[in-house]
Amino acid sequence: MLVVAALGGNALLKRGEPLTAQAQRANVKRAAAALAAIMRAGHRLVVTHGNGPQVGLLALQGASYNPDEVYPLDVLGAETEGMIGYMIEQELENALDHDRPVATLLTQVLVDHRDPAFGKPTKFVGPVYEREEAQARAKAAGWAIAADGTKWRRVVASPAPLDIPDLHVLKLLLEQGVIVICAGGGGIPVVQRDDGSLVGVEAVIDKDAASALLARKLEADALLLLTDVDGVYRDFGTQAAARLPHLTLAEAEALDVPAGSMGPKVHAGRDFALCGGIAGIGRLEDALAILSGEAGTQIKGM
Repeated sequence: MLVVAALGGNALLKRGEPLTAQAQRANVKRAAAALAAIMRAGHRLVVTHGNGPQVGLLALQGASYNPDEVYPLDVLGAETEGMIGYMIEQELENALDHDRPVATLLTQVLVDHRDPAFGKPTKFVGPVYEREEAQARAKAAGWAIAADGTKWRRVVASPAPLDIPDLHVLKLLLEQGVIVICAGGGGIPVVQRDDGSLVGVEAVIDKDAASALLARKLEADALLLLTDVDGVYRDFGTQAAARLPHLTLAEAEALDVPAGSMGPKVHAGRDFALCGGIAGIGRLEDALAILSGEAGTQIKGM
């Protein structure tokens, strides 16, 4: 099977951990072990990943150097794709004893400049703050902010992904048996100008939505949306909470899930399953078991 595995933020940085290279390296090493198990089971693999904390950190670092010369989010997205992709690539090569080729591809993802998301920022980036500090930083830097649990974070526009201009390059790599790491952080957001040329825009695309689009474009057999929760729950956060091992398309559509965390994964899984593939949601360490339906939550079209 061709499997697209989307690593959530927990694969790179657990909530409350410092934004250090050491912390990210330790988490990526754990992720690589789970991904290697998929390959050893005989499957082909494409890896995507989040970048919210990292892209926000780079923006803060740039602003501390010279607030008038901060790089735009598309450039910072490309930087984080390279940084995180390098770590995943290296640790995955190590986990596979260097017997499979692995490559990181900086990936442009097309969005619509008229997308209403540009007028309503919702995507969390950067570290968490107490409300007072977040408000002070927002006022100084012109941010939009929103509550993320009990903390506050910067939010930016998150337009819907429409196409992947670099798809032909990705397919060439897959044809040669390469494990590809791509569409990191949802990909680098670009729009098409009237003359057909592409240009980056200030946004961060939702990683789950971009991963579902990628899986559909590749006609993948399975999409794994890997996080730190062991599946999708009914009545999550209550005493009546129960994990749902399987969801039909209709059940996934009707399910009431948190918009900022599990919601995007359920929606992305449903979008992919509509095309006939299997979407799995669950813990990173259960990746192979999710594929077989022994763990997590599976969404199927039939």
